Amino acid sequence: MHKLAVVIRREFVERVRTKWFIIGTVLGPVFMGLVIVLPMLMAERGSASRTVIVVDATTEGFGARLTEAVSRLPKVTVERREVAPAEMEQVAEQLAKDVGTTPLDGFLLISDETVASGHAEYRGSNVSSMIDMRTLQATLRAAVFAERLTREGVEPGVVGRAQIPVELATVKIRNGKVTGESGESSFFLAYAIWLLLYIAILLYGQQVRSAVIEEKTSRVVEVLISSLRPFEFLAGKVIGVGAVGLLQLGIWLGTAKLLLDKREAVARLLGQSNEAATAVGMMAMPTVPITTVALFLAYFLLGYFLFAAMFAAVAAMVNTEAEANQAQMPVIMLLVIPTVLMIGILNNPDGQMALMLSLVPFTSPIAMPVRWAAAPVALGQVAGSLAILGATVVLVTWVAGRIYRVGILAYGKKPGLKELIRWVRE
Repeated sequence: MHKLAVVIRREFVERVRTKWFIIGTVLGPVFMGLVIVLPMLMAERGSASRTVIVVDATTEGFGARLTEAVSRLPKVTVERREVAPAEMEQVAEQLAKDVGTTPLDGFLLISDETVASGHAEYRGSNVSSMIDMRTLQATLRAAVFAERLTREGVEPGVVGRAQIPVELATVKIRNGKVTGESGESSFFLAYAIWLLLYIAILLYGQQVRSAVIEEKTSRVVEVLISSLRPFEFLAGKVIGVGAVGLLQLGIWLGTAKLLLDKREAVARLLGQSNEAATAVGMMAMPTVPITTVALFLAYFLLGYFLFAAMFAAVAAMVNTEAEANQAQMPVIMLLVIPTVLMIGILNNPDGQMALMLSLVPFTSPIAMPVRWAAAPVALGQVAGSLAILGATVVLVTWVAGRIYRVGILAYGKKPGLKELIRWVRE
């Protein structure tokens, strides 16, 4: 036990002292800060005023009514310019020269065809702004709809009531209780859990692989094996790197929680306007229950131990980093499978595919936490998944230890399947 503790301490201290650990630990909070700051900047940019001209070639007053509707949009300055249908393209060419060189952001071309067939055209410098275009299109659609009904003899008051929008609020229920979470926040939480688990398991598992390759090629392992058993060496390496992963994840998650809790204060600290700060403060963020945190940590640890053992076994079988990159592809594909099928899990968390992926031990470290975040999961399924995963971790670690015991001191030709089976049986 003392020798195991020495190996764990050695692996932990060596990695914590590296510049890459420090850089990665710092970049994590920086990235999370950008996730908070960018919406503020976008909100501030989105609040800039726009100047738009409505080029009106209509003959029945629709252009005036549309211009009035556009003028009611926040921070939009609109001007109506009446033209004959034959002159529309000529006027458009003249206005195009003013876009970008004057305060003019763009112009909207409408004619009688706009009401008849729904065709209109906007030309401007802000066409890449999805928010601007979506708002303008919604306003134009509502105005055309109202114009068509009015021309058919429907009273304007009835038209106004018919255009009252319908908003569907989604509220999540877990264990028979309303949680207050929306569908969007549940999706965001599930996506964040997938991303963290995928990156963490792959990153720290490959660190174990790289460490084994490095010590094998430098022959340092021959000295280490002389003083402790190979399995102790493997266990110490896996646990030591896992402790580094937990420390780094703890720093990242702690920073993320702090930034989210103080996001409105951060907005004002960066000199953003009150509107941008309020918009960020009202961002719908999912609540993370303690049960979700516990489940995340359980699957991260078990998933990490499972894949780290496989990565270590792969590294023990080869002699160079290039060979390891090729040999590790089957292991990486086991992580990729739930990633590719994640949308299917989110769309139907109770479906057969989601259930199967959350029970298969090589996909459950990612699939089950994503299911849990997206929808209620029966505790029996969680317990069964953890039991199967735990048993698989023990089995795979035992097999990896047998391969590691022989392979770590083997050099030259890579072993075939029959030789690997012989290593395990010895």
